[in-house]
Amino acid sequence: MARFIFITGGVVSSLGKGLTSAALGALLQARGFKVRLRKLDPYLNVDPGTMSPFEHGEVFVTDDGAETDLDLGHYERFTGVAARNTDSVSSGRIYSNVLEKERRGDYLGKTIQVIPHVTNEIKEWISIGEDEVDFMLCEIGGTVGDIEGLPFFEAIRQFSQDKPRGQCIFMHLTLLPFLAASGELKTKPTQHSVKELRSIGLQPDILVCRSEHEIPEKERAKIALFCNVRPADVIPAYDLKSIYEAPMAYHNVGLDQAVLDAFQISPAPKPDLTRWEDVEDRIHHAEGEVRVAIVGKYTQLEDAYKSIAEALTHGGMANRVKVKADWIDAEIFEKEDPTPHLEPYNAILVPGGFGERGTEGKIKAAEFARTHKVPYLGICLGMQMAVIEAARNMGGVSDAGSEEFDHEAGEKRFTPVVYHLKEWVQGNHKVERKVGDDKGGTMRLGAYDAALSKGSRVAGIYGNLAIDERHRHRYEVDIKYKEALEQQGLKFSGMSPDGRLPEIVEWADHPWFIGVQFHPELKSKPFKPHPLFADFVRAAKEMSRLV
Repeated sequence: MARFIFITGGVVSSLGKGLTSAALGALLQARGFKVRLRKLDPYLNVDPGTMSPFEHGEVFVTDDGAETDLDLGHYERFTGVAARNTDSVSSGRIYSNVLEKERRGDYLGKTIQVIPHVTNEIKEWISIGEDEVDFMLCEIGGTVGDIEGLPFFEAIRQFSQDKPRGQCIFMHLTLLPFLAASGELKTKPTQHSVKELRSIGLQPDILVCRSEHEIPEKERAKIALFCNVRPADVIPAYDLKSIYEAPMAYHNVGLDQAVLDAFQISPAPKPDLTRWEDVEDRIHHAEGEVRVAIVGKYTQLEDAYKSIAEALTHGGMANRVKVKADWIDAEIFEKEDPTPHLEPYNAILVPGGFGERGTEGKIKAAEFARTHKVPYLGICLGMQMAVIEAARNMGGVSDAGSEEFDHEAGEKRFTPVVYHLKEWVQGNHKVERKVGDDKGGTMRLGAYDAALSKGSRVAGIYGNLAIDERHRHRYEVDIKYKEALEQQGLKFSGMSPDGRLPEIVEWADHPWFIGVQFHPELKSKPFKPHPLFADFVRAAKEMSRLV
C-alpha cells in the first residue's frame, strides 16, 4: 500500500513545486522505491487543453490522450514513469464528475455539497493506483490561502485522517525573501504561510525553503521553532544553473532522508545516484556549443515550448554540447527576409501551434532551411508548413495552404494541402470529428503507431521500422499530394499503419531535414534523450564545424 506525500506551496506562486516533486520522486526511485506523481489543480477548466499557451504554458500530452499540466512533463523527465489520464485533475474535472453523478441520480436525491461530495470525489482521484506504488506524490497547484484551493486542502486533510497513522505526510514549499537594505533573510512570510495551513488543519512535516542566499542555521532553527517542525526538516532550496541539478542538490541537503525519517523507514535503503551524477557531468562538461533557432508564435513565454527546450537540452547532453536556443517570432519573417536572422544558426526548429498567425513566417523558415541546407526539425504544424512550402515551391501548387486557415477566414483562399481530420482509427475503433465540435479533448490525442520506410533517415535514427509517438492535432497533410511531392524529393518516410496518415517527411537530398506530425519532445528525458533530438543536435554540431 502506498505512502502519500502531499506537496503544497505558500507565500508566492511559481516557486517550483513541480520541480521539487519531480526531484523527490527521482531520489525515492534511486533508493529502490516505485513512485507515481499526481497534480491537483484548483482552476475550473476541465483540463489545460483549451487554455492559451500565454495563459498556462504548454499542454503536456500523455500516452493515453490526456491534456495535462506542464508539471507532468517534469514528473516524466525526472522519473521516466509515463503519466496517465488519472495523474492530472482540476476543479473543473472534479465538479463536472460530481454534477454528472447528480444528474444520473447517483446521490439518491441528497443535497450536493462541497463537503462531503466534492471532497470525496477528490479523495477517490488521489487513491487511484495506490496499490501499484510505494510512494504517491500529490502536488496541490496554487498557493495556500487561495479560495479555489480550499476543497483540495480539505480533501487531503480528510484523506490523511482516513489512512492509518504514519501513511501520509505534508511537505510545504515557501519563500524566504532577502531584504538588501537590511541584509536579512525574512522568515515571517513562511511563518504566516504555515499558520494559514495549520488554520485549515494541516501541519507540515517538512518545509522546503526557497532562497537566493544561504540560510544560516540560526534562521533554520527559528523557522523550525515557530512552524513546529524539526530543524533537520527545514530544507534549503537554492537557485540552480540547471533544473537537472535538483536531485543531487536536494539529496545533499537531506530532503529524501527527511522524507524517509518522517515515515520512520529505517534503515533507509542506500541511493544509487549514478544516473544523476552522469547527467550533471554532461551538463557541466560540455565540449562545445550549437545555436538553434526556434521559429514559433508563442515566443514571449518560454513555458509555451517547455518540453521542446528540455528535449534540446537532452540532445545536447547526448552529444556533450551546450545547446543555445534562441526564440524568434515567426511573424518577423512575414515582413522581413529571414536570411540575416537565420544565417547565424546551426539548425532551425519550427514547433507546433494553432491558427494562421505567424504561419507564413514558418513557411519561409522551412524554405530557408531547405535551400541553405541547414538542419531542420518541424514538429506538428512545423511539419505541415514544410509540406506547404514544398508544394508551393517544388510541387506546382502555388496557393497551397491549410484548411485550418480557410476555416478561420470563412472563405476559400488556399488549395488545402493540409485538411481537417474528420475520422481516424484509435485502437480497434473509428473516431469521428466535425469542425463544429467542442474544442476540448477532440483532437487526435495520445500515442499512435507509425510505420517507417526501410532505408529512410528516420528508420536509421530510431533503429526500428515501427514506433509510437504522442500526438496533439486536428489537421493532417493530405495524402493525395504524396506522389507528386515524392517525385520532387520529399519522402513520406513515416505513415500510420493503415497508410492513410503521413507521420514523417524528409528531404532525401538534404543533410538533415525532417518533419514529424507528432510531438517527440514529450518523450525525451535527460538520461534517455529522444533519438530525433539527439540526432538533430548531432547534425547541428556537424554544421557548427563547417561554419
